[in-house]
Amino acid sequence: MPDDWAAVAKAMDRRLTELGMRQRDLAERAHVSQAIVRELQRNTAQRRRSARTLEALSVALGWHPRHLNAVLTGQQPPDPGAPVPMPADAIAGRLAAIESHLQSIEERLIEVQSRLDSTIPEKDG
Repeated sequence: MPDDWAAVAKAMDRRLTELGMRQRDLAERAHVSQAIVRELQRNTAQRRRSARTLEALSVALGWHPRHLNAVLTGQQPPDPGAPVPMPADAIAGRLAAIESHLQSIEERLIEVQSRLDSTIPEKDG
């Protein structure tokens, strides 16, 4: 069965209306560009999208992460509360990204603390 981008557009449009959400709101929640949301909702560019993009949009719309992919492929969308199986390598990759971000935050905090320490005069005591 070919991909049904018109069904994706219809589902997104209906859900945005239900939620009273604008394209810009959805783009911000899903961390994708507003142009991508516009293209999908209006069905103006039928090209392959990453699974992550469709997952992010599904979640931002309050659906199961695989909802829009199911709509695209003509399958029944999963229940929003259904478990999301993830391959071990995807979990390891996400954990590595989180670890990297935490390390960056820690380094920035140390730098801020160092600057603060250098601007506070020592008290005699």
